Amino acid sequence: MGRIVLIGRLAVRDLRRRRVETALLLLAIVAATTTLTLGLVLRDAASDPYQRTRQATNGPDVVASVSRSERLPGLEKLASASGVIDHSGPYPVAPAKLGTPDRTSDVQVVGRDAERSSVDAPELVRGGWVGDGGVVVEAAFAGALGLRVGDPVTLNGRSFRVVGIAVTAAMAPYPATSCVVAVGCVNGAVPPDQAAELPPGLLRNPGLVWLTRADVLGLTPDPDSLSYVMNLKLADPDDAQSFIDAHHGEHDGATPMQSWRDVLQDATELAGDSQIILLMGSWLLGLLAVASLSLLVGGRMADQIRRVGLLKAVGGTPSLVAVVLLAEYVLVAIVAAAAGLAIGSLAAPLLTASSAGLLGSPGTPPMSASTVGLVTAVAVAVAVVATAVPALRAARLSTVNALADSPRPPRRVGWLIAISARLPVALLLAVRVAARRPRRIVLGVVSIAVTISGIYVLLVLDSVLATQPVADGYDAAQIGVLHHVLLVWTVILLCLAAVNAVVITWATVLDNRRSSALARALGATPRDVSAALAAAQVLPALVGAALGVFPGGLGLLTAINVITGGDSDRATLPSLGQLLAVVLATVLVVAGLTAVPARLGGRRSVTEALASGG
Repeated sequence: MGRIVLIGRLAVRDLRRRRVETALLLLAIVAATTTLTLGLVLRDAASDPYQRTRQATNGPDVVASVSRSERLPGLEKLASASGVIDHSGPYPVAPAKLGTPDRTSDVQVVGRDAERSSVDAPELVRGGWVGDGGVVVEAAFAGALGLRVGDPVTLNGRSFRVVGIAVTAAMAPYPATSCVVAVGCVNGAVPPDQAAELPPGLLRNPGLVWLTRADVLGLTPDPDSLSYVMNLKLADPDDAQSFIDAHHGEHDGATPMQSWRDVLQDATELAGDSQIILLMGSWLLGLLAVASLSLLVGGRMADQIRRVGLLKAVGGTPSLVAVVLLAEYVLVAIVAAAAGLAIGSLAAPLLTASSAGLLGSPGTPPMSASTVGLVTAVAVAVAVVATAVPALRAARLSTVNALADSPRPPRRVGWLIAISARLPVALLLAVRVAARRPRRIVLGVVSIAVTISGIYVLLVLDSVLATQPVADGYDAAQIGVLHHVLLVWTVILLCLAAVNAVVITWATVLDNRRSSALARALGATPRDVSAALAAAQVLPALVGAALGVFPGGLGLLTAINVITGGDSDRATLPSLGQLLAVVLATVLVVAGLTAVPARLGGRRSVTEALASGG
């Protein structure tokens, strides 16, 4: 116990001494863990509300329908099929036009009894149940149209009044409502050039309403053209797909069926797409976090060499020293994981549509132990991967060398010296600063490349969402939700990339304090030194931006299409002008971000820098 307390005290004390670096470490890991938490939480974003709705309404396990009344006997036979323990219906279903003072929409009108059914009894959230001249509107559809109890509406020209608003588990909430009527349905936007090819009478993005059976029969001049739907309850709900496989195609192939799991999938489709976007972002942010941590660790380890020597001088073993150094970052990772879990769980409801068609709010399932464990494990793994090698390298230093803490001499490369000697002073110093820490430059290039790859994919996804025909099944509000998800990912990605740029520059400033002082002592101006430190980051940023476009962006987009089964032919790739603008903006932003720390490093007193030994 005493050893653990000692390690903890040493780690906390060092973190408190370097509060700026600690804050940057925390920010880097929090960004990654927050995005990962959002992706994992949205995995079950609407399943819990659907299950509550299913329980409250005694939702069916299988929904079966027929498109013509002459096929009704075949549908009724399913009520006595093996495994069925209860049913409701068959109910007549008619296509209609619902008119409000503001708009006209296609609907499927289901005729129901005044009594509560044993299977699929829609739960009223406002108002009452169907009666003569009264219509009950599915809640998500009512929300989209702005309908309230008491509002007048028309169905095929006949006047009705909204008497209630209800939810059901037999169909997914609007606009993902399934089609059961004979004329057929289409969800999503239809391109103008294809509209003329659609069959006449086809319903577009239909909503769901309930009337009495008599009122439904009064909406159509031909009762024989009505569709019918029946709700089945099975002894084992998990056998729903097996039941469909066993009976689908019987009765002249006139009994299309849908299981409750299919309805659940339709109800949670938006959350699933949001999850894919956020999980993709979390992996990119994880890579950026590793790069950021590696840069910060490298800079901090350089300042901790003397501390390593002191620990060894008082009896610390190499293993103890390595554990102390590693404990600092693991402690930050655990705190960052807790913060990411809290922020992600609180922000999840903002990134998915609040579905009025289900009971409860999507995006707010209880935090599961698996989510907590996975996010914490990822945070700790990021910290360990980034710090293990530098910590072990520092711990293996001899006590004498660590206490001496002499600056490492720069590597001499003949051809690089020959090329840089012909450059202006600022570029000469920039090339030599970059060459002194090649691994840091590689990390900087990777950081920018990852960021630009993410931006490339964001541009593609934004164009997909902006193209209504491609965003099948989503209304404007749901597309807006996905835009919000992309915006959150973009902001976090850019913020972490900005932190990386500042961290790289500051680490370079600290690492080149002595060489910068020597350059100024030999005649270089503070402006030359500042420009050199900034240019040492701008040049790798240009290379990273180019690599982020190709092959980074195209490769990431291809990987996403392979994983999700997407169709890359339907996506509009960024234009050459957009890509050039992104590369140019990257260079300008990096130049701006690195200007302040570079200027601070270039203004430090020469005497002070040389006297401190670096």
